[in-house]
Amino acid sequence: MTTQLLERPVILIAPGAEPHDQNPADPGQLDRRTAAREPDVPAAHQTAMPYRIGAPDTTGRYPVIIGQDQVIGRAHRWSRDWWIETTAGETNLGRPDKGVPGVEMAAAHLAQKYAAGEITAIPLDQIRAEVLQPLTGPVPLLHPRMPVNDRNTESAETAFAGLAKLRWRAILTGFPGSDNHWMLACELCGWIGPKFWSHLRGRNGGLPSLHRHEGGCVGPDRVRELIPAYQQQ
Repeated sequence: MTTQLLERPVILIAPGAEPHDQNPADPGQLDRRTAAREPDVPAAHQTAMPYRIGAPDTTGRYPVIIGQDQVIGRAHRWSRDWWIETTAGETNLGRPDKGVPGVEMAAAHLAQKYAAGEITAIPLDQIRAEVLQPLTGPVPLLHPRMPVNDRNTESAETAFAGLAKLRWRAILTGFPGSDNHWMLACELCGWIGPKFWSHLRGRNGGLPSLHRHEGGCVGPDRVRELIPAYQQQ
């Protein structure tokens, strides 16, 4: 697993700190302090918590790791918001401040919660064992997070029809919306990976690039030959 080491000091507030520091009006106040030590917090009340962000799994969840292989939680993006999954459950952190990568915001929040004793760590091997495996049969129409309503159902039917035309197959979940990762299999070469439906449907009703995914698939000429829609352009 490729990981990025992020040395971030996580600030712990001692019991004697000012009340407004313990319960900030802005819920994101403490999170933003993880980027650097604040001069108004005594050094004795600060603890460095090095952590690193691992490569995402097939569902787009990034493990946040401390030590050699202890995962304190996972972070993922869903419809522009960033969520964390921990031993305490799932939490929506909302959107990061402008210029701040969402995964770093989420990782810093996890490190803060772990340093405060609010969550516990899980071995990386256990996290890897929990990764969802591709389904052997058809997937549901909608992703579990997508509410079942006429609009989402219609969008899902359109998306699945588009996948069939372009020789893609959903293998893990139903339609997750246009701007969320969807785990797909390329029916031309067997490649599996995350794609956005908003990218596959092309601009202004057009077709997406002949370069289907990393590795080049079977080559532009062969893609055009195997997918009739490209021959009608």
